[in-house]
Amino acid sequence: MRIALIGCGAWAMAIASHLARKGYDVMVWAHSEAEAERLTAERSIPRTFPGILFPESIRYTNDRAEAVRDAELIVFAVASPFTRATCEAFSGVIGQGRRVVTVTKGIEENTLMTQVQILESLLPGRVIGALSGPTHAEEVVTGLPTTIVSASEDRGMAEFVQDVFISENFRVYTSPDVLGVELGGSLKNVIAIAAGMADGMGYGDNIKAALITRGIHEIGGLALKMGARRETLQGLSGIGDLIVTCASMHSRNRQAGILIGQGKSMEEAMKEVGQVVEGVYSAKAALALSRKYETPLPITEEVNHILFDGKNAHEALRELMLRDRKMETSFTSEDLPECWRSGSSH
Repeated sequence: MRIALIGCGAWAMAIASHLARKGYDVMVWAHSEAEAERLTAERSIPRTFPGILFPESIRYTNDRAEAVRDAELIVFAVASPFTRATCEAFSGVIGQGRRVVTVTKGIEENTLMTQVQILESLLPGRVIGALSGPTHAEEVVTGLPTTIVSASEDRGMAEFVQDVFISENFRVYTSPDVLGVELGGSLKNVIAIAAGMADGMGYGDNIKAALITRGIHEIGGLALKMGARRETLQGLSGIGDLIVTCASMHSRNRQAGILIGQGKSMEEAMKEVGQVVEGVYSAKAALALSRKYETPLPITEEVNHILFDGKNAHEALRELMLRDRKMETSFTSEDLPECWRSGSSH
């Protein structure tokens, strides 16, 4: 089976390596001829994967038609800010009925569209899916155990992607809840920036646990309003992805947050990280969705103020801690003891 990878960043090359180890004929499309030639010669991304060589069987090209020719699966793996332009460029060479799966996480700021929604709008008549979960490229590229979710409204597509990717160290589940899978994978990046800021300010583990817990509450509240399933947000692509992104030093979003918590600007932090920080691009979109669906996202709102309005991170956390007092979770009146229903304090 031939598989095409659109993109040559760290995540794209981790996936390409996994698929090549499974014995597939893998062709990677690089954004420039020079990068295709460099990868062919060097088989590495030294800054991200020091000391690691990609499988020799992987081939590289800058020719779009050559990249997808005869591919039974086309994997979109470019950073989210470049999905639309890349998809438009490939629309003429990806024929009707072709299978396309995105492994990118992010919400488009101007349109508030998810990655699948972008692909569906630009590639009508193709079979689209998403692959998302707690999967750091630095671990996948070395073959460490990983679990992930293949989501598509087309059951056959979800199971096809599952069959392609699954191995003894890469377990794949399926889901029909594409929106839930994508929202979990996108919105958690914003919360991870907040968790990184807390680390950068030296606030310890307690507040990180709170940010993760209240973060999934925020994500779930919005996702449910938008039509996603609660079970999805409680699974790998929701709480699972949030935990790993908030806790791991492999996380670019957490790294950027740490630098901002230490006093650097958003621009300085992104430059030092040296790769696309997806949460920065999704933060404004998340806030816009919050307002569109009338669902408060207090952590996300404060992250936006810090990133784009110059607000001090210490002051933002203080305001989060001093918000109006409330119950942790919502209950129906039937679930409450009598004294809670009546408003009595005894």
